[in-house]
Amino acid sequence: MDYKNTLLMPNTKFEMRGKLPTKEPGYQIRWKEQDIYEKMLAKREGCEAFVLHDGPPYANGDIHLGHALNKILKDVIVRSHYMAGYKVPYIPGWDTHGLPIETAITKLGYDRKKMELSAFRKLCYDYALEQVERQKAGFLALGVVGDYDHPYITLKKEFEAHQIQIFGQMAMDGLIYKGLKPVYWSPSSESALAEAEIEYKDIKSPTIFVKFAVKDGKGLLDNETSFVIWTTTPWTIPANLAICLNPELTYALVDSEKGKLIVLEELVDTLWAKFGLEKKDIIKTFKGRELEMITCQHPLYDRESLVILGDHVTADAGTGCVHTAPGFGADDFFVGQKYGLPAYCNVDEHGCMMEDAGDWLKGQYVDDANKTVANRLDELGALLKLEWITHSYPHDWRTKKPIIFRATTQWFASIDKIRTELLQQIDNVDWIPKWGQQRMHNMIADRGDWCISRQRAWGVPIPIFYNEDGTPIMEKAVFEHVADLFREHGSNIWFEKDAKELLPEGYTNPASPNGEFTKETDTMDVWFDSGSSHTGAMIERGLGYPADLYFEGSDQYRGWFNSSLIVGTAVHGQAPYKQVLSHGFVMDGKGVKMSKSQWNAVAPGEITKKYGADILRLWAASVDYQADCSMSEEILKQISENYRKVRNTFRFLLANINNEDDFTKADLVDVSELPKLDQYMLALLDEANAKCQLAYQEYRFSDVTTMLTNLMTNEFSAYYLDFTKDILYIEKKDSPRRRQVQTVLYHAVNVLVRLWAPILVHTAEEVNDFFKGEEESIHLGRFAEPFNIADAEALKAKVGRLMQIRSDIFKALEEARAEKVIGKSLEAEVLVNVSDEDRALIAELCGDQFHQWLIVSKVSFSIDELKPYDVCQVEIVKAEGTVCPRCWNISEQADEEGLCPRCRKVLGL
Repeated sequence: MDYKNTLLMPNTKFEMRGKLPTKEPGYQIRWKEQDIYEKMLAKREGCEAFVLHDGPPYANGDIHLGHALNKILKDVIVRSHYMAGYKVPYIPGWDTHGLPIETAITKLGYDRKKMELSAFRKLCYDYALEQVERQKAGFLALGVVGDYDHPYITLKKEFEAHQIQIFGQMAMDGLIYKGLKPVYWSPSSESALAEAEIEYKDIKSPTIFVKFAVKDGKGLLDNETSFVIWTTTPWTIPANLAICLNPELTYALVDSEKGKLIVLEELVDTLWAKFGLEKKDIIKTFKGRELEMITCQHPLYDRESLVILGDHVTADAGTGCVHTAPGFGADDFFVGQKYGLPAYCNVDEHGCMMEDAGDWLKGQYVDDANKTVANRLDELGALLKLEWITHSYPHDWRTKKPIIFRATTQWFASIDKIRTELLQQIDNVDWIPKWGQQRMHNMIADRGDWCISRQRAWGVPIPIFYNEDGTPIMEKAVFEHVADLFREHGSNIWFEKDAKELLPEGYTNPASPNGEFTKETDTMDVWFDSGSSHTGAMIERGLGYPADLYFEGSDQYRGWFNSSLIVGTAVHGQAPYKQVLSHGFVMDGKGVKMSKSQWNAVAPGEITKKYGADILRLWAASVDYQADCSMSEEILKQISENYRKVRNTFRFLLANINNEDDFTKADLVDVSELPKLDQYMLALLDEANAKCQLAYQEYRFSDVTTMLTNLMTNEFSAYYLDFTKDILYIEKKDSPRRRQVQTVLYHAVNVLVRLWAPILVHTAEEVNDFFKGEEESIHLGRFAEPFNIADAEALKAKVGRLMQIRSDIFKALEEARAEKVIGKSLEAEVLVNVSDEDRALIAELCGDQFHQWLIVSKVSFSIDELKPYDVCQVEIVKAEGTVCPRCWNISEQADEEGLCPRCRKVLGL
C-alpha cells in the first residue's frame, strides 16, 4: 500500500520563488488604489505623532543608490514607528532651484542672457517638475509610503512665500545684511557659493617665493633689504597690499647672494637650501611687532605694500612673511580691515584679470595669469624660486571646477549674532552617531557669516528694494507684501514687474523723493530654500516644530542639517530637529565611492528589475549604514540568499497552517496549555519581538535583520520545524499534539511577518494575504502583542541545558554516521547516560518523546559507562526492528505490513 496520501504534507500556493520583479508592481498599484497612506493616518488618529522630516533631494536626473539607501531607510523608520503605534505623517520633498537646472536648460539650447528672464525661469520650472515626477516614480518603485500625491516642492508658491517671510523676519531681527568681503566665488558658475557648496580635491599648483624690496624701513632696515613672501596663487600678487608677520615670532635679516632677505629665523636653513643660496650671514633678528608699518615697493606696480601683524601667521609653511591681498582671502580681509586696507579685487566674475591689472595681464584667466605673473616677476629679478606642489583646493561641487576667493558685495546671514544660541541648540539635540554633535559644533563655531546671495536666474529672489540713494528697504510690511505676491503668483512675478509695481500700493520713502526704486537681482542660496523647509513644509502642513528626526547623508552636516539649524534657530528660537541621524556613502565592491564618472554606479531601477525592491530594501537594512557601505553583484547574491532562507521559512510555516479544511484560528490552543518546548519557542518569539522593536526605535536595522534571520533559520528551520515534521505530517489532522505545533507556527507567522513588514514590504504583504491576517494590509497593523510566557527565563535556562545534551548526542550521531554505523538519524538508537537532574529535565520537557525531539527511532537511558562528551555520555547503535513505510521510524512492534503502532492508530487500523 502507498501511504504517501495518508500523510499531511505541507500545502500552499505561496511560491518558493519570490518572483519579486513581477509581483511588486502589483502590490504598489494595490496600495495606491487602497489609499494606504491615508488609511494609515486615519487608523492612528489621536495617537502620538512621530515626524521624520524629509530632506529634499535635488530634482535633476534619475535616482541613484545613495537616494535609494536614504529613502528606503526613511521608509523603514516611518513604517516601524507606525507598527509601534505612532501616527507617522511623512511628506516627501524636492529641492528645485539652482545651477544644475539652469545648466540643464542651457544644454537644451536656451541662453538665459538672450531671452526674457521670466521665460527662462518658466523653462526651469517646467523642467524641475518633470524631474520631480521621474524621481517620484523611482522612489515609489522601492515600495515606499508617504504623501507622494502632495509633496513639498521648493518652487511652489506657498513654499516661496514662507521663505520670503523667514527672510523678512531675519532681516527685521538684524540678521541679514549686505557687505563687501571675500567669498567663495565660482567662475564656472559665475556666482558666489556657500561653504556647503564646496568640496576639496587635490590639484597641482605653482608656488612662488618673491622679494618685496623695502621702501621705508623706519630706521630699522635699509633699501637693500627685501621681505620674502610665498604664495600658491601667483595671480593674486597684483592685488597685494600688505605683508603680514606674526608679532611674537622671530625674524632674521640674512645677507645672501640675492641681497639682504627677511624670513622667519627658524626657517632660514630650510629656505636657503630650497633657494640654492650659499651665503647665509644673519645680521640681526627682530620680533615681528618691531617691523610693523614698514613699507615695501610692490614688485609689479608703482604702489606700496604695508608690513602688518596678524596672529594667523604661522611657521608651518612658507617664509613667515604672508602675502596679503584683502580682496582674495578671509584672513587677508579681516587683518586688512584693522589697518584700513581696501578689499581690492581685480578679477571679474568670469575669473579673468581686469583692466587695472595692466595690459600685459588684462583678460587672462587666473590659471593662465599664474604663469604670466611668475614670468614677469622673474624678468624683474623679484622671483627667488618657483616649484610645483600638490595640495587640497576648494572646488565648486556642482561644476567640479576650482573656485577662487574674491571680494564682492553680497548678502549675508549673520552667524556671529546667534552663534551662542546655535551652539546651545546643538547640545540639546540627540546626534546619531554621537560624533555628529562635535562635528556640527566645530562647523558652527568656526564658520563665518553665511553668504546667501547668488548671481543666478533660477532661484527665489532676494526680496530687497533699493531707494534712490542706494539704501536697502528693510520693512516688515514690504516683506509681507512680497510674500503675499509670491503666494498668489509665484516668485516669477519679481522678474515680470518693475520695483514700483511690486511695492505696496502708494508706498513712499524719504530716501526716494522722486518715488523711484530698484530691486535686487540676486537670488537666494538654495540652502536657504531647503533650510527653511521646517516652516514651508512642516509648519505649513500642520506637522508642528521641531521634527522628531532629520535623517540624511553625512555630507549634510555642512549642508541641510547646518542651514536648517541656522534658519530654524534664527526664526523659531530652537533647532528644527530633536534627533539627527546620518548615513554614509554607497561604495562599490572595491570600496570606491559610486559615481557616474567612475562608471561604477548601479541604478536602483536595474537592481529592482533583476532582483526586486525587497532585495534592495533588505540590503539597505542589513548594512552598517552609519558608515560607508558597499554594493556589488556578489553582495546582491548574498542578500538574495538570505532572502531565500527567510522566504522558505515563511513558506513552510504557511504550508502547515494554511489550509481552510485543516487549521483556522478556532483551532488555536491556549498558550498556557502548550507543552514546555512549544512555550519555549513562543518565549523566543517574545524575545525577538521586544529586541527588534527596540532596535527599530534605535535605528539599528541590521540588528533586526540579523536577529530575525537567525531566529528563522536556526531556531525554527534547523530546530523546531525539523523535529516537528514528525508531528505535522504523521499525526491525525486534528490531534491535540499537531494542533499545539500548528499553534506555534501560527503565532510565529503572526509575529515574524509584522517584524519584517517595515523592511520586506512586498513579501510581508504577500505572506499576510496567504495568512489571512486581521488587517486589510499588513501595513495597517501593529507589532504583535507579547505572549508573556510564565517563568520564561527559567524555561530558557532549562531548554539551554537540554540543548547542551542534544549537542553531545548530535556529535555522537555524526561520528556514528562517519563510521557507517548508521545512515539517517532515524536508523539510530541512542544510549545516553545523564545525571538524575538531567533525566528529570528531559522528562519534564520532552515526556516520552525524547526520541522524537532528537529525530531518532529510540532512546535508552543507561547507567553504564559510555563515551564521554561535554555534559553527558553517549553511545549510538543501529536501531533494531522494521522501518515503518509511513513515518520511517524503526519499530520492534511493526505489523505484517511494517506499520508501527502509532501509524496503525492514526490510520484507524
